[in-house]
Amino acid sequence: MNYPLCVTCGTEYEVKEELPATCAICSDDRQYVGWQGQQWTTMRALAKQHKIRFKKENGLLALGLDSVFAIDQRALLLPTDFGNVLWECVSLVTDEAVAELRRYGGVACIAISHPHFYSSMIEWSEALGGVPIFLHEADRHWVMRSSSHIVFWSGERHKFSNEVTLLRLGGHFEGSSGLHWKGGPFPDGALFPGDAIQVTMDRKHASFMYSYPNAIPMKRSDVVTLRERVSDLDYDTVFGFTWDRDIVGDAKSAVEQSLDRYFAAVDG
Repeated sequence: MNYPLCVTCGTEYEVKEELPATCAICSDDRQYVGWQGQQWTTMRALAKQHKIRFKKENGLLALGLDSVFAIDQRALLLPTDFGNVLWECVSLVTDEAVAELRRYGGVACIAISHPHFYSSMIEWSEALGGVPIFLHEADRHWVMRSSSHIVFWSGERHKFSNEVTLLRLGGHFEGSSGLHWKGGPFPDGALFPGDAIQVTMDRKHASFMYSYPNAIPMKRSDVVTLRERVSDLDYDTVFGFTWDRDIVGDAKSAVEQSLDRYFAAVDG
C-alpha cells in the first residue's frame, strides 16, 4: 500500500479511509503546518523527485534525501558490537539504498530519537527484513502507523550492549532519546542526542529547545534533568540531526559550556 506522507514533517500515516485534515505532528506547537496548508505525498511520488544519497561523515555512513524534503534529517549507520544500528530514519525508502546498507552488513535494528524523525520507519523495517524499531514508550501516542516491529522501551536507559546504550533525555519530547556509544571508532565516546541537544551552526555549541521552528525554549527544569542524565557519560563527539552538524573533539566540554550559557540566558 502506498501510504500518505506529510510534506512538512515527512511522517508516514496509516489511513483506512480519507486523509486527516491536518498532520497531528505538525499541528503540535513544536512543529507547524506548511504555509501552503496541509499537503500530502506518497512514497511513489517522492521517489520520482528524490533519491537517497550516502556520505561518510566523521567515520560513519550517513544517508538522507539528495535535496531538502520536510525536516531534512539524516540517518546514520553505527557498526557497533551489538550489530549495525540505524540511528534515526528518513521518509524515502529505495531498493538501491537498502542494497547499499546490506553491502555494509545490513541493519540489526533501528533506533529513533523522537517523533519528528519517525518518518517511514515501518517501510524501512520491512525493507530491511522486519528489523525491530526502538522507540521510547512515552512517545507511543505519536506513532502514526502501527507495526509489530516497534519495540517500546521504558525507563531512563536501555542497554544494547556494554558499549551501546539508549538514553531518555526528555525536554523536546517526553520520550526524547539519545544514543551513547563508547567503542568501535569512538573509544572516547560519541553521543547521538537527536534534537534534545541541538548542535548549533557554529558547531562549537549546542542549544536546548522545546520547539526549534517556533523558537520556544526548553523549560529550565527539563534542561536540568537532561544535564543530569548525560553527566556520567564520556563522549568526545556529538552527532547532530542533519548533514555536517557535528561537534568533533572536546564535545562534552562544549555541551557543558552550552548548558551554562543557556542557564545564564534564561535566568537573565
